[in-house]
Amino acid sequence: MKTALLAGAAAAVISLAMSGAALAADITGAGSTFIYPVFAKWADAYKTTTGIGLNYQAIGSGGGIKQVEAKTVTFGATDKPLSDDELQKNGLVQFPMIMGGIVPIFNIDGVKPGALVLDAPSLAGIFQGKITRWDDAAIKALNPSVTLPSAPIVVVHRADGSGTTFNFTDYLGKGSKDWADNIGSDTAVEWPVGVGAKGSDGVANTVKQTAGSIGYVEYAYAAQNQLAYADLKNAAGKTIEPSLDTFAAAASNADWKDARNFNLVITNQPGDTSWPIAASTWVLIHTQPTDAAATAEALKFFDWAYKNGKDQAKALDYVSIPDAVVTQIEASWSGITAGGKPIFGAD
Repeated sequence: MKTALLAGAAAAVISLAMSGAALAADITGAGSTFIYPVFAKWADAYKTTTGIGLNYQAIGSGGGIKQVEAKTVTFGATDKPLSDDELQKNGLVQFPMIMGGIVPIFNIDGVKPGALVLDAPSLAGIFQGKITRWDDAAIKALNPSVTLPSAPIVVVHRADGSGTTFNFTDYLGKGSKDWADNIGSDTAVEWPVGVGAKGSDGVANTVKQTAGSIGYVEYAYAAQNQLAYADLKNAAGKTIEPSLDTFAAAASNADWKDARNFNLVITNQPGDTSWPIAASTWVLIHTQPTDAAATAEALKFFDWAYKNGKDQAKALDYVSIPDAVVTQIEASWSGITAGGKPIFGAD
C-alpha cells in the first residue's frame, strides 16, 4: 500500500492546502478536489523543471465548471464529464487527466482500515437514513467476524457541487434501484440525512473528528488523514480492497477510443479485481481562448504531466492515462486555436 510514500506525499499536499498558498500565477485552474493531491505534486515538480507555476483552486467540480465558463481561469477540472451540448454551448473541450478511486471512510472505535466490508445496497441505505446504527443487520451480515457497536451512524457528505459526489451517487444508483429512483446521481443531490462538508478535505476532517461517522473521498485523502476505509463488494460479488492495482483493474475496462468527447464514467466496472467506485477527472478548456498564451502554457503543463508525472501519480495511487489515449487526447488539441491556428505546438 506504499504507506510511507503516501504519508510523505500527503504531508506536502496538506501543507499547500492548509496554507492556501498559490504556486505562481502563470497557469490558473479551478475545480475538482479529487485531482488536487496529484496536481499539487505535479505543479511542484513542473515549477522546479520549468519555472512555470500553477495556481489551482480545489473548490469542487461545480465551481470549476462555473469559473472556466466565466473565463476567470484558464482551465477547469471536473469529475463529472459535460455533455456534448454543454461543451458546444460554452465553447469547451474536455479530456481525461487522471483516474483513481473513491473510498468510503469511517470512524468507528476499534474497527481498523479494511476490516469493514460494505456494498452498494448497504451504503445506499446508510446515506438514505434507512440504516441508522452500526450494528444494523445488513451491515452485520457483511461483517460476521467484526464487533460492531450499537452506535448511531453519522453521515458526512459534500456540501458543494462535487464530481466526487457524482461518481459516488452514480455507483449507489447502479447498485440500488431505490437510490436511483428516489435520489439519483449528480454533482449535488438532495441528501435525506447527514451533515455537509466543503471539499474532500472537509469531508475527511469531519469524519476524522466525528465518532461513528462515515463519508466518501478520493483515496489519497484517506491516506493523508490516516482514516479507516471500507472494503467493498464489487460488481462480480468479490470483496475488494482499494489500491492502485484494483483502481487500475477498473480503469482497464475504459474504452476511451469510442467515447465521444471522452465522456465515459467508469464506476461499477466488471472484473473480479475491479474497485467499484473508480473515477476520472476531466480538464475543461476553451477552444478559442481569450488568453492564448496562458492556454498554451496550460497545454504544455498537461503534456508534461502525461509524460513525466506518472511516478508522482502512482505514489498517490492514481492511475495514469494510457499512452495511446494521450496520443488521442493531444490530437484533439488541434481544435484549440488562436487566429485560426492550433495553439499546442505552435512554437
